[in-house]
Amino acid sequence: MKHVRLPTMTEIIFTLGLFLAIVFSFTVKFDLPIQLALFISWFIFIVLGTRLGYDYKQLQGAITKGISNGLEAVLILIVVGALIGTWIAGGIVPTIIFYGLEFIHPSIFLLATLVICSLTSLATGTSWGTVGTAGIAMMAIGEGMGLPLPLVAGAVLSGAYFGDKLSPLSDSTVLAASMSKVDVIAHVRAMLVLDIPAYIITAILFTISGFIYGGRNTDLEKVEFLKKALLENFDIHIWMLIPAIVVILMLALKQPSMPTIASGALLGTIWATVFQGMDFSKALGTAYSGFSIDTGIKFMDSLLNRGGIEGMLGSIVVIIFGLGFGGLLEHLGVLKVIVSKFQKKLTSAGNITLSTLIVAFLANVFGCAMYVSLILTPKIMQENYDKFYIDRRVLARNSEVGGTLTSGMIPWSDNGIFMAGILGISTFSYLPFMWLSFVSIALAIIYGYTGKFIWYTKKSPVLQQKAN
Repeated sequence: MKHVRLPTMTEIIFTLGLFLAIVFSFTVKFDLPIQLALFISWFIFIVLGTRLGYDYKQLQGAITKGISNGLEAVLILIVVGALIGTWIAGGIVPTIIFYGLEFIHPSIFLLATLVICSLTSLATGTSWGTVGTAGIAMMAIGEGMGLPLPLVAGAVLSGAYFGDKLSPLSDSTVLAASMSKVDVIAHVRAMLVLDIPAYIITAILFTISGFIYGGRNTDLEKVEFLKKALLENFDIHIWMLIPAIVVILMLALKQPSMPTIASGALLGTIWATVFQGMDFSKALGTAYSGFSIDTGIKFMDSLLNRGGIEGMLGSIVVIIFGLGFGGLLEHLGVLKVIVSKFQKKLTSAGNITLSTLIVAFLANVFGCAMYVSLILTPKIMQENYDKFYIDRRVLARNSEVGGTLTSGMIPWSDNGIFMAGILGISTFSYLPFMWLSFVSIALAIIYGYTGKFIWYTKKSPVLQQKAN
């Protein structure tokens, strides 16, 4: 049997540097799909693996294991794509846009966006579903009110991620808790002491921004023009919102996510047939191929012409490649070696917290999928928490802050590609306005170094040193 070893830092720096060079050159210089860059990067790490003593069968097994660990994300994305297509066709999303233009004042629009997306995400447990439905509507309303779209996208994402990492229905919440061996409800309670202050600060920032921008560029004629265009192309009535209410209630009652969202897509198909006058087969087809319309308004068309399983295929491929890549990273011990180089400095809750956030972020950067980060980070960091008797709830919280909240910041990650595609603006455009993420990360670091809301399983060496 061949002797296997861990990679050296030189080998890690070279291979990860080559990975980043391929990703940036493909996306920035050559305008090639990120999926191709990730596929090629598989083989770079396969070569590294063979150099470390592994045979190809073992490395392929690591890839398939990584993919199987996060396959639920693919299933959720498929049904979310179907939901988006049929909800636009059924008039659900257009109705939300219309009533938003009708009733939400520009000065409080950003705050309203944050709250609406938060409530939707809390109730449904999916940031992707929230951005694909309420998020699209908020972007259209914001455009009609003349607000900067990156700022609107920041409010959408802040709300969507707030609910996603607090809802017991969220796959990321469950994954972070289970990988850290923590009860889901205990994890949610541990998140609350960080998320509530972060949410209040974020709400204040968006309220101030709303008063600065709201009304300044609002073109009332444009608002009326958009409303008229919606009325001309869709049957707009309050009962158009019934499918949304049904799905939110079912998810709130802890019904399984995939069949619930799929049933919402079916309701969208029925609504498109009954209320929007579409042929049933064509309405059902929007679940796969997405919705298509020509309203004569370029921005409205770009927001409404989307959805469908077909529209999610690019993101699905990214997730598959990212999960496989993460499986290789874990099998070869890449991140473990990086952490071991800083092991001597991990002597306080603050340093351990900061390291956890960095590891989670790097797992997103190199694993290209939020699931990779939430799977790898607890595995890599758990020994450091146990060594100092820091409660695993702190590990789960830090893993989710560093993993879930930074996933949309990486242009080549599953979340980065999905969010940019759905919202219609680049990742780097909305990145500066992901205020909830930045505030949460800052609070997590402050908690770590001050000892605030850092719980211990028993008298830890850290506390003993302080007492002495």
